[in-house]
Amino acid sequence: MGLKEILEFVKVEHTLFSLPFVLIGFVLAENEFGSERMDIFWIVVAAIGARGLAMALNRIVDREIDADNPRTASRHLPSGTMSMQVAWVLSAVFLSMLLLAAWMLNEVALMMAWLPVLAFAIYPYTKRFSWICHFWIGLCLALAPAGAWVAIAADTHGWGSITGVLDGQNEFLWFPEVFFVSLGVALWIAAFDINYALMDEDVDRDQGIRSFPATFGQEATRRLSVLLTLGWALCFLLTGMHDYTDSRGYRASLWVPSVVLMALVNLFVVTNGSSSASESPEAMDRYQKVLFRASMITGWVLLASLYYVDHLSDGLSD
Repeated sequence: MGLKEILEFVKVEHTLFSLPFVLIGFVLAENEFGSERMDIFWIVVAAIGARGLAMALNRIVDREIDADNPRTASRHLPSGTMSMQVAWVLSAVFLSMLLLAAWMLNEVALMMAWLPVLAFAIYPYTKRFSWICHFWIGLCLALAPAGAWVAIAADTHGWGSITGVLDGQNEFLWFPEVFFVSLGVALWIAAFDINYALMDEDVDRDQGIRSFPATFGQEATRRLSVLLTLGWALCFLLTGMHDYTDSRGYRASLWVPSVVLMALVNLFVVTNGSSSASESPEAMDRYQKVLFRASMITGWVLLASLYYVDHLSDGLSD
């Protein structure tokens, strides 16, 4: 079992997919509270560990379902190219990465590490009971920016960064920015995931998997995708409107257009691609690739706009 097989097992490209929103959480906290030099390193290590653990647990729990699906039967566990023992060892390695990074950050980060682990462990079972599974995986990814923010904010305010109890007063430092970023990520991931489930609509229906496409069909999936995309765009716009620096106008001048642009790109892909995706397996494959790229670019564009504007505003205020 080499590095290539391990990266394929945990789908390393999905880490690149979600990493921007981890870094957005870091940028928001770093600009408000400051950070130590190694903080960004340990946050990235935690993100890689968390994502690897989530994927490994999902592969382990879903191995029998994957074996009965022609699209996923060739995956490592159902095909026998990886043993269960190796899969569990990899899970332990990724969990260790998450816990080590949290420990190196601060006590609050370490004590809260159970939350994403629990969310990851529950997710594979939700699809067996309800189409809410798409929103549960959105919740899992929403913990990324929130966790990165807490990892920095807790250095200054400890548990008060979460509870809001600061010097005898109540002030939720994570509202509205971190709240709306995290909610936006949850809706963004849910929109992507219900479209991802289109690939297995018929198989899921036969297996009793309660995905949204298998339950309600393609047209309902397309309509919900549009609503969710508008929802995450609104959340990110509300994030950009909050004035936590003296250069609110500079952030709005780039963050807001970036949100609008990427929302339009995602709406175009969903409304134009989903209807033709069912024509053939090749068309579905093309649609999924375009959707994945559009979704991944969304995160990196928003991160770049936030980073540029906040550093530009620092320079202008000097």
